[in-house]
Amino acid sequence: MLNPADPAFVARLAVRLPAGAVIPPEPRHLQEPRGRHHGQAGAVALPDSTDQLAGIVRACAEARVGIVPLGGGTGLVGGQVMGAGPLPLVVSLERMNRLRGIFPEENVIVVEAGMILADVQTAAEAAGRMFPLWLASEGSCRIGGNLATNAGGTAVLRHGNARDLCLGLEAVLPDGSVLHGLKRLRKDNTGYDLRNLLIGAEGTLGIITAASLKLVRPPAAEGTALIVVPSPTAALDLLGLAQARFGPLVTGFELMHRMGLEFLAETLPDLRQPFAVAPEWLVLVDLGLTQGMDPADELGALFAEAQAAGLASDGLVAQSGAQRAAFWALRETIPEANRRVGSIASHDIALPLGKIAGFIATAGAALARLAEVRINCFGHLGDGNLHYNVFPARGRNRAEYDDLRAPITRLVHDLVAAAGGSISAEHGVGRLKVADLERYGDPAKLAAMRAIKQALDPLGIMNPGAVLRP
Repeated sequence: MLNPADPAFVARLAVRLPAGAVIPPEPRHLQEPRGRHHGQAGAVALPDSTDQLAGIVRACAEARVGIVPLGGGTGLVGGQVMGAGPLPLVVSLERMNRLRGIFPEENVIVVEAGMILADVQTAAEAAGRMFPLWLASEGSCRIGGNLATNAGGTAVLRHGNARDLCLGLEAVLPDGSVLHGLKRLRKDNTGYDLRNLLIGAEGTLGIITAASLKLVRPPAAEGTALIVVPSPTAALDLLGLAQARFGPLVTGFELMHRMGLEFLAETLPDLRQPFAVAPEWLVLVDLGLTQGMDPADELGALFAEAQAAGLASDGLVAQSGAQRAAFWALRETIPEANRRVGSIASHDIALPLGKIAGFIATAGAALARLAEVRINCFGHLGDGNLHYNVFPARGRNRAEYDDLRAPITRLVHDLVAAAGGSISAEHGVGRLKVADLERYGDPAKLAAMRAIKQALDPLGIMNPGAVLRP
């Protein structure tokens, strides 16, 4: 049984830390981006070093007080907000935001967990390198949260998830000890892989404090095209053409639906739309090319091949860096338009590529039988990750659908599970998907996860209620 972070505990903790390191919670510490879920806390701790954080965790272990780690607060599954139970201590990593080192000759950067993702990217660029993790929230999310949720983004097709970009970790474990795994090695076969155990654990097994991350050299040229396709099946065939022609040079392959473009026109009318009439389906193809390859020529040849095969009816190839950025802005602003419209239920799902088209058709028909809704299906088609979001019919409010939210999610997730997919592709489990994990997860995996949690965090203080039920 956990104890609350009551005034007596907060006072004892404050004495052990520098002035200003323990503060009352502010709204920014207790909310998630959509404003649907809110947390609670007895106080917020703001460590500025690993040693300070270790002392905080030891104090919480001694008093059996729960800890909710907080990065940029951009998570969409409630992992950063605890709305019930004994008041926890929120631990924000915002002051642990230093660049500890950059090694261009090794293609490695070492950063603290509170560093904002965009700042990691900027530091890499200053050294002539790239950190290839790109997310819509990169201006506010922090690298510790990216690793804790094994974030994906738009370049997974070429560079992998956050897990694939990490070489080593420093972390504070539930007893307050420090894991000194901040190595820059590509090979290290010295026992259990604790790095990959902590990545994706959402702060339930320890708090990541710093990471050694992989960098890459920028491509000689980059090219982006928007191509109109008749269907998701055609989009997947186009992906096959692109990979046959360019191999690993395909960096991103994003699927967009007409509904997403209509939401952009409705909520962000100043954002320029590329087509006079929104197409039913659209893909964004992004390439990172080698020396001597011209982006416009290469993408033009791809479009011609796709058109001849009946896979494309229209398209635009970016003719400048500004136009390329505008194409990407179209894709990356869809989540903001979704937020402004207000979804009934949002789903971050992964499917085998061969099952995607059938799922989209089946789910759309099933939802139409359940209720009058609008569906915005978009996402990272190249790696099978769709954001399948359900919205009220035009002129109706999402509050009218409160009784349908759970049945809609159940329908979508049942279809995903039947297709051999995952109910969480890149956002994690948090608190909102604990029941889903129990329903769809493999029993042997869940038993192993509970055993690991019990072994490393026997008091249950680390992000209680996230990923696994207390």
